Amino acid sequence: MISKAPAIATLILTLVLPNLAAAARPQARPQSASQSKPQGPPPSEREIRDRAEKLLANQHNDDETLELYERVERHVERSGGANPRTLGDKTYRVIPTGSGTQKILLREDGKPVDPSAYQQQLQMLKNLLQVMANPNNPKAKTAYAKREKREKERVEFVDATKDAFIPKSAGTATMNGRVCDVFDLTPNPDFHPRSIFQDALTHVAAKLWVDHETNQMVHGEARVTSDIPFVGGIVGKVYKGSFVAIDQEEMAPNVWLPTHYEYDFTGRKFLFSFEQHQTIEVTRYRRVGRPQEALPIVEAELASGKTFSELP
Repeated sequence: MISKAPAIATLILTLVLPNLAAAARPQARPQSASQSKPQGPPPSEREIRDRAEKLLANQHNDDETLELYERVERHVERSGGANPRTLGDKTYRVIPTGSGTQKILLREDGKPVDPSAYQQQLQMLKNLLQVMANPNNPKAKTAYAKREKREKERVEFVDATKDAFIPKSAGTATMNGRVCDVFDLTPNPDFHPRSIFQDALTHVAAKLWVDHETNQMVHGEARVTSDIPFVGGIVGKVYKGSFVAIDQEEMAPNVWLPTHYEYDFTGRKFLFSFEQHQTIEVTRYRRVGRPQEALPIVEAELASGKTFSELP
């Protein structure tokens, strides 16, 4: 999964993938959850570890499956402070390409994109899919190799959370209509990170809402509990208090995909401060498969001359 944010902010966005979280935050859509409560004896440490193994296996499967689904994402940027204002509002069609995803702009600040501009974006997508659908194409080989490297790093990062945190049961709660087991995760002092991204886990506290029946993550949050320095703070920092959250829903049998992201963080890159306050709502999931499968879908749409809003 590739971040959309500046390089330093990438770290915080990557923390969403393991779907970790800190103590609940007031604006994290509390109306969707009921208060946690104990339900029978608390699970043993072994039971919690077993659940964690199953949860990570499910998350790996969900992350891989996401690469087969197109979706619509609405990105809303806002200012910080007590009275935030909207800075940008864009809606994209996001299509997997085999090497990542390509975003096609659909609407900006409430206005639909010009149909001719939409067709141009779709043609560019077709050209890319034609390359990626041929695994013998040199450009495709290079792109797939880079993606494989990213996927390996992502898997290693997600797996590292098993050792990076000490999980503790926090009872049960209803979140987004699902009965969930709630787990608090605190940094493990015995964890030895192997990369700059894994080192970031030592600065994060976490909370997860896990569906009791399917062992899938329903909601996760992460809060930075101490500044995360890059190269000793020379390159920059992500500041304490930065926060991310994610919601997931079942889109197909045993397939849970993101429906809501929230990013709220500040930091410094070299001498310049930055901040990002953003929500992303994800809808209209549709399985399009790998480039060989997606290409005829895009070609048929181009031939029809229809815009995305006109499609079923």
